[in-house]
Amino acid sequence: MRYAHEVDKVRAAERALMARLPEGTLMRRAAAGLASVCANLLPTLYGSPVVLLVGSGDNGGDALYAGARLARRGARVEAILAGSTVHEEGLADLRKAGGRVAVEDAAGDAAIEAADLVIDGLTGIGGQGGLREPYARLAARTADSDAIVVACDVPSGVDASTGEVAGAAIWADVTVTFGTYKPGLLIDPGAAHSGVVELIDIGLGPELPDPDVVAPQFGDVRPPEASPESDKYRRGVVGILSGSERYPGAAVLSTGGAIRGGAGMVRFASVQNVVDLVRQWWPEAVTTVIEPGDAQAALGMGRVQAWIVGPGLGTDEHSEALIAAVLNTDLPVLIDADGLTVLADHGARRRELQRRTAPTVLTPHAGELARLIGAERQDIEARRLEHVRRAAGELSATVLLKGSTTLIAEEDRPVRVNPTGTPRLATAGTGDVLSGLIGALLAGGLAALDAATAGAFLHGLAARLASEEGAPIGAHDVVAALPEAFHALT
Repeated sequence: MRYAHEVDKVRAAERALMARLPEGTLMRRAAAGLASVCANLLPTLYGSPVVLLVGSGDNGGDALYAGARLARRGARVEAILAGSTVHEEGLADLRKAGGRVAVEDAAGDAAIEAADLVIDGLTGIGGQGGLREPYARLAARTADSDAIVVACDVPSGVDASTGEVAGAAIWADVTVTFGTYKPGLLIDPGAAHSGVVELIDIGLGPELPDPDVVAPQFGDVRPPEASPESDKYRRGVVGILSGSERYPGAAVLSTGGAIRGGAGMVRFASVQNVVDLVRQWWPEAVTTVIEPGDAQAALGMGRVQAWIVGPGLGTDEHSEALIAAVLNTDLPVLIDADGLTVLADHGARRRELQRRTAPTVLTPHAGELARLIGAERQDIEARRLEHVRRAAGELSATVLLKGSTTLIAEEDRPVRVNPTGTPRLATAGTGDVLSGLIGALLAGGLAALDAATAGAFLHGLAARLASEEGAPIGAHDVVAALPEAFHALT
C-alpha cells in the first residue's frame, strides 16, 4: 500500500521528530533526496542549467539546499526568489556552492526558458487555493518551457490534503515528496498535476498515525482463489438483476464481468428477450425469465451469495420493486446505474439502504453521487475526497466514486484510491462490467471494501491490458482482458 497522510498529521509528525534531532536535519534529508532524484533525471548533470523557483517557506529552503548539492556536482543553478522572504541558510549554501540568484522578471523568464530542469519550491504542503502573483506567472512560464519540472513535496497550487486545485498550479513531471505520501498526490485533479511521485524517507514513519488515504499496489490485491475442495457454491454464486427492453446490453456486460470475475455461478433474471440475449453470449449463466418487477420470482430463482442490481434496469415502478426486494435481503448487494437513480428518487428505498446491516456497495459517477447526496456535480469533481467520505457516512454504505481517480470509502476507514484507472475506460458499458466483477468478488467472500478495491484495480488493469497498443477499446474488450488481469496479480 501507499499510505498518505493529511497535512496536519504530517506537521505533527515533523514536530515530534525535529524535537529529537539537530536543527535543520529534516530539511537537509529532504534536500538530499530531492537532489538525487533531480540528478538522475538529467542525462548529464555537469553544465546542465537548473532553475529553482523559491518561495518564502521551508519548501523554498528544501529547493535551495537541493540546488546547492546540484551546483557542487557541476550543474549551473539559478534561483528565482519569488517570495517576500527567503530561507537565509539555504540561500547562503547555494551561493557558497556557486549557484546564482535571479529576480522574478524578464531575466528570470529567460532562465526558465533555457533550463533543462526546474525545481518548484514555491509553496509546499501548506499552500491552499490557487497560486497568486508572482507565483501564478512563474507556473505559467514553467508550463510553457521544455524543462523537466520537479515539484518539491507537492506541486504548488495543489491542496496536499485533498487534491483540490482552485486556480493556477504547477504541472510537474515528477513530484518528490517527503516522509509520507499526501492525499493530494493520489487524487485528481492534484494527481494529474503531480506526474510520477517519488517518496523520500526522512524518518517520519514512527511518528505517523493511521493514514487518511491508501493506494493499493499489485501485492495488496488478493481476489478469492479456488482451492482443491472448491465447487461453484464455495467460489460464490452471484444473482444479477440488470438490463431491460431498452438497455439489454447492460445485462450481457454485467453478466460477463461476473463470469470472468471468478464467480462460481451466475444466476440472471430478466424479461424474455434480455434473457435470450444473455444466453447467447453466456450459456454458462443460469437464467430465469420473470415478468417486469416480479420480485418474488427474482428472489426465488435459486441460492445466491450476493446481488447485483441496477445496470440498465430502468427507473420505473418495476425496477423499484426489484431494488426494494434485494435491499431487504440479508446478503451483500451492489447497486449501480439505474439502481442509484431509484435510490436518489425514492426516500423509502434510501431509508432501506441506511437500515441495512448486510454489506452494500454503491458505484456512482459524480453525477449520480450528486443526486444521492444533494450536491453539485462540479463540486464533487473538485472535492472528490470530501464528498466520497460524506456519502459513505450518510448512506451507510461502501461508496465507490468512479472517475479519473476512483475512490472507495467506508465510514471511519482510510479512503482507498485506485491506481490503475485509465481514460480508456470512459466508454459506454465499462461500468456494467465493473458491477459484475465486484459482485463476483462479494459472492466469493471478500468484504465490501476489499471487493470494491480489488474490482476497481482489476477493472483498470484489464482496460490497460486491452489497450496496450493505444487502440480504442469497448466494454467487451475489458471483459475479455479480465483473465489476463487476474493472472498479472500472481
